[in-house]
Amino acid sequence: MTDQKAEGRGRTATAGFDRRLLPPMLLGSVLNPINSTIIAVTLVPIGDALGAPPSQTAWLVSALYLATALGQPVVGRLIDVFGPRRLFLVSTSLVGVAGVIGTLAPNLGVLIASRVLLGFGTCAGYPAAMALLRSEAKRTGQDSPGGVLTALAVANQTIAVIGPLLGGLLIGLGGWRATCALNVPLAVAAVLLGLLRLPKESRTKESRTKEAGAGESPQRGGLAAQLDLPGMALFAVTLISLLLFLMNLHLRDWYLLVIAVAASAAFAARELRAPTPFIDLRVLGGNTPLMVTYGRALVAYVVAYAFLYGFTQWTEEGFGLSPFHAGLVQIPMFLVAIGVSIVSGRNKGVRGKLLVGALGQVVACAVMLTLTGDSPVWMLILVALIFGVPQGLNSLGLQNSVYFQADPERIASSAGLLRTFAYIGSMVASSTAAASFGQRADTGGMHHLAWIMLGAGVLYLLLNVFDRTLGRARADTPQAP
Repeated sequence: MTDQKAEGRGRTATAGFDRRLLPPMLLGSVLNPINSTIIAVTLVPIGDALGAPPSQTAWLVSALYLATALGQPVVGRLIDVFGPRRLFLVSTSLVGVAGVIGTLAPNLGVLIASRVLLGFGTCAGYPAAMALLRSEAKRTGQDSPGGVLTALAVANQTIAVIGPLLGGLLIGLGGWRATCALNVPLAVAAVLLGLLRLPKESRTKESRTKEAGAGESPQRGGLAAQLDLPGMALFAVTLISLLLFLMNLHLRDWYLLVIAVAASAAFAARELRAPTPFIDLRVLGGNTPLMVTYGRALVAYVVAYAFLYGFTQWTEEGFGLSPFHAGLVQIPMFLVAIGVSIVSGRNKGVRGKLLVGALGQVVACAVMLTLTGDSPVWMLILVALIFGVPQGLNSLGLQNSVYFQADPERIASSAGLLRTFAYIGSMVASSTAAASFGQRADTGGMHHLAWIMLGAGVLYLLLNVFDRTLGRARADTPQAP
């Protein structure tokens, strides 16, 4: 009875979403994007300090993406099994360790290793947030925490705006090592908030066991069987070989694609036989709306990241802006994205967001085709403003789709897979931009990239137009008892 009273003081039953959970959820979810954006302004200072060319410092970006793309669904599955608190605390602690190693790194190799550790450390924030949202929806009987989902999207977009500016300030104050040291206080704050505010695992475990039934207790078959370590290993081989191939598309790396195909076939065979698979392909294969959402996420982020990588590079080399002014051109996009997310976030629909977002991508890509080295600066800003609409709507719509379409018992790993498909899209975009530009980001290369983006944008639009399940996303959502 005492425990129940204590719990009631912190979490009033069925009184609405527990706002005390918001600070750790938001801080945990932005640890990855803040490190993804700050690194953009630190590559040159790091290369100068450590004597590394751009071809080597690029691994500081790729290492984080590789680790995160692999780690998100893996850590998400662990959260599904053990609950968010434990994984959140362990992972965010790794962020602090990575910050110390990066700050003291004597060479580029150690710094890259710290980025790998950082990638794994930031993997728990977003899946944990989605798991907590689902848990709160079941506790309160309010199945659509739209404001909280919007807060997650807006927090990540806000970081995209201030990340490079913060990185420049830190470099001015303490050099590039200060950007690594930033992770130490962030990790300490996240761990403290997690300890103070995240619910105890005993409660979430009891809830999951009650919902799954006695025959599907988290402890059935032992820990190793529950986690499906062979399945995780095969998934890792598949993803790493695929991403390494996509990072530098060339026929000489054909063996990586062969490894990816072979490992994926072995992974599928393993998951279809495993009693408790890492990724339940039977359930996932039967959940067509979720599969389509992953596919549309990949296509949407090919367009989004191609713009971030390619358009920015062209504004510097093809248009002649300084890196600082090229960054300023991007700011209107993120500001519009934040505003669009806030305005549309309370609307419970998903289909409308994705349709308008798809149209926004198509229009922006079409305007890119009209740009030349002699275009007025306001035309560049106009493109950024137009791209802000899909930037805000697509991220929110895709996130909401996964929340409503995924199996509630696998919401964390499903959310992790969404991020994995987004990172695959980013790798495709990076390779596409490199192939389009060659040695220099000139206007011809930008137009070539824009045509590819336009094709992907049209495909994304068609996926949304012909997917009739989007309008039923909320109606098909399992309701809380």
